[in-house]
Amino acid sequence: MTSINNYKFEGLSVAIIDDHELVLEGFRSFLVRHSITDVEAFSKAQPLLDRIASHPFSVYIVDVELSDIEITELIDRIRDLQPEAKIIINTMHEEMWVVNKMTEKKVDGVMYKSGGLDQLLEAIAAVTSGHQYFCKKFQRSQRNLQVQNQTISDRELEVLIYIAKGYSTKEIATSLFISENTVENHRKSLFRKLQAHNMADLIIKAIANGYINPEEIANNL
Repeated sequence: MTSINNYKFEGLSVAIIDDHELVLEGFRSFLVRHSITDVEAFSKAQPLLDRIASHPFSVYIVDVELSDIEITELIDRIRDLQPEAKIIINTMHEEMWVVNKMTEKKVDGVMYKSGGLDQLLEAIAAVTSGHQYFCKKFQRSQRNLQVQNQTISDRELEVLIYIAKGYSTKEIATSLFISENTVENHRKSLFRKLQAHNMADLIIKAIANGYINPEEIANNL
């Protein structure tokens, strides 16, 4: 890991996207005080994407929850425009589904808004030096997720998602091209592994443990 005491921040350009003006102004002022003078703030995705075409940035500080775009789409679109983009996620959400999603997208860094501003410098120094930066709380969540993912198979996860969306055993079997008996076996295994007592409890624990994104199933509950 690069020490921020020996790191030169001059010459870097940083884009911050967050729909909270106080966060944008606070981060921008903090970075300028630490010699990063090329800092631009965005509250919407499209102005940022338009800007990248003429001015790619060294680092992108991105909030998970934006009003006009889903985070995974924004990550993909930034990388389409700038494949080598260094993306650091800055979020107040510490739920396991967020950990799972950011791990899958292989972002360069994750920091929580509950941490101090110093982590912002640490993260920028790390990712621009070719490393990743994950705050300590995120690292602990990743370890927990890895343990949990060892207990539920990919097929069980597919069944779990269908269950959460309200599909019947027959519908799940048809969708996954497996027998209804196999679906029921997976269902029993999920109840056992998540120590759930009923269907509602199963879904609540699946969300709490990061297997399901509640936004994806909200319309089906």
